[in-house]
Amino acid sequence: RGLTDISLLERFIHLRYVDLSKNKLKDLAPLSSLTQLLWLKVDGNLLTSASMQEMPYLQVISFDHNQIMDLEGITHPLLANLSLKENKIQTVLGLSQDQLFSLEVLELRGNQIKTTAGLGVSKLKKLYLAKNTICSLESLEEFEQLETLHLRDNKLEALDGFSDSMKCLQYLNLRSNGIKSFQEVEKLQVLPMLQALVLMDNPCAEEPDYRLQVLSRLSQLQRLDKESIEEEEREEAEKIRQMRKEKEK
Repeated sequence: RGLTDISLLERFIHLRYVDLSKNKLKDLAPLSSLTQLLWLKVDGNLLTSASMQEMPYLQVISFDHNQIMDLEGITHPLLANLSLKENKIQTVLGLSQDQLFSLEVLELRGNQIKTTAGLGVSKLKKLYLAKNTICSLESLEEFEQLETLHLRDNKLEALDGFSDSMKCLQYLNLRSNGIKSFQEVEKLQVLPMLQALVLMDNPCAEEPDYRLQVLSRLSQLQRLDKESIEEEEREEAEKIRQMRKEKEK
């Protein structure tokens, strides 16, 4: 609607669900009196910051398609789902575990993030970082409850940084990165619960026997590139693994 001023909302102190998407807002200060707010959507505005006064009951916020540069000032204690797709965020520093102890889903795809270092929110279950410029994975060991990690369309060439403390990670999407060798894939062996892996559109996916080579290193996989693992494939992969062990001896 092209709104630039939402001060009228200040008097509606019992509002719980507010959608202000597709306006021209630069400031959310008038919302500070809406202390009962549970759900807020402000996609497609002109916001340069996600900072707001702390909302005691706010559980879901979406700031997609704004011009937000950083993650400072997000301090809502019951916030479970935070989306900041398609902004201009370059660093994940600024989110605080002390203040965001309920956060389970964080959506940051389509920003300008280069590294995962400093993302100090250890209770996350789903983390979406597709379409950034990430070339190194750091500080992942603190994500002991993470189940889904989405890293499609980044600049990863090495898979260092994964940790055996990531004991809940089941789904990992690495599509369209720069992973060339199966030695890098082997580093995913530290993930005890990994069941679904997406590796298509990486250089290693062009190699002969690609699926068998991956499966021979990650025998617990149930799906590779969205296709289920067949029993025959599993048997073939086991043969390859045994042959490789013999060679190493």
